Amino acid sequence: MSDSNPKALFETSQGNITIELYAEKAPITVENFIRYVTEGFYDGTIFHRVIPNFMVQGGSFKVDMRQKDGHGNIQNEANNGLQNVVGSLAMARTSAPHSASSQFFINVADNGFLNFTSESSQGWGYAVFAQVIDGMDVVMAIAEVETATLGPHGDVPKEPIIVNKASMIE
Repeated sequence: MSDSNPKALFETSQGNITIELYAEKAPITVENFIRYVTEGFYDGTIFHRVIPNFMVQGGSFKVDMRQKDGHGNIQNEANNGLQNVVGSLAMARTSAPHSASSQFFINVADNGFLNFTSESSQGWGYAVFAQVIDGMDVVMAIAEVETATLGPHGDVPKEPIIVNKASMIE
């Protein structure tokens, strides 16, 4: 999008992933994400939900599958015109449209059904706020790891994929 957009680096156990954040299109979401990065919240978390040909999700679970306490929920900005396409990052949430907090996912397919269609409970979609600009090969490798059910959680990688460190790089 622009050289002026902030960028972040995930140093993972599978390799590095660099993302560009779209602060102009998703200001609330980007500010929230940067807060988590600068506080070190993502350090030591895992990609806890991996579904091939769909997405990889992380942002709050530790290796022992205990969830870290994040900040409050944020406004859903899915009506910003950005699309859930390969390599885009969007906020994960519950069925409540404005329930995103720290969890995010990286699309490994074009997932148009996750896009905003209307300001209704079914239509809000999932807010895209960033794009992978380097390390998509790492993301695709994560998407193909072997998964299992662990307690109440499905699609958990058998070998933890750890975010060793997340940092802002520009």
